[in-house]
Order: sequence, then structure tokens, then C-alpha cells
Amino acid sequence: MVLPLVDEHKPKCYLCHEGFENIEELRKHQNSAHMEFFEENEKQTKREPAPGDVTVF
Repeated sequence: MVLPLVDEHKPKCYLCHEGFENIEELRKHQNSAHMEFFEENEKQTKREPAPGDVTVF
């Protein structure tokens, strides 16, 4: 799907590709319509160093 240039500044849901006027509406949409997706993938959002990563102080 190709959006016209006037819509490029609007946030878009990456799951259903629906466009919204602002980020707050996008958050409401994702929390209501795609709640099961975010609950399943909650583990992936927790970030930690990968095995073998070296931290430089």
C-alpha cells in the first residue's frame, strides 16, 4: 500500500498499517486492538546483554 506524501508524517500501526493523527491515538489503538500480540511478545522487549558482549567502562 502506498500512502500519499501528505500522510507520511502521521504515525502508522505496523501490525495493521492503519494511519492515525497522533501518537496517542496509535497507542490507544495498539492497546485495544493488538493487546494479545504485545502480551505474547512482552519477553522480547526486555533487553539485556547478549552472551559474549563486552562492556567498556
